[in-house]
Amino acid sequence: MSSLGGTAPGHNGSGHSNSGHNGSSHNGSGPNSSGHGDPGLQPERTTLAWGRTVLALVSVSAIFLRWLPQHGLPILLMFAVSAAAAAAIYLTQRRRYGAFSRGLVRERVDADAAAVLWTAAAGVALGGLGIGVVLAG
Repeated sequence: MSSLGGTAPGHNGSGHSNSGHNGSSHNGSGPNSSGHGDPGLQPERTTLAWGRTVLALVSVSAIFLRWLPQHGLPILLMFAVSAAAAAAIYLTQRRRYGAFSRGLVRERVDADAAAVLWTAAAGVALGGLGIGVVLAG
């Protein structure tokens, strides 16, 4: 049994091993359904991480709208930057997932540096705009 409460590969949780079972399954989650044979599901984990980034940016956008009465129209620029970044990530998600899966199949995965740099630039822009809004108010 693993430290996270699951069972080790080759065991069924009852203390007996599954004879002839190597821990891999073909129940729709194997290489045939995802297009790659990565047992660690790296493209799926990356997709989930980008999804959490989108959720964070959408949440921040909602908070910015809540601050509109206190800080005035400059806050709309912060809303626009965070909403645009969330939309860009969301709209390019499928392309990134496909590229990553294809990279695993050919055993050469290229980093999507542009997506990371644009997201970092949006974060820096939001930080700068936030400082400007606080100093102006």
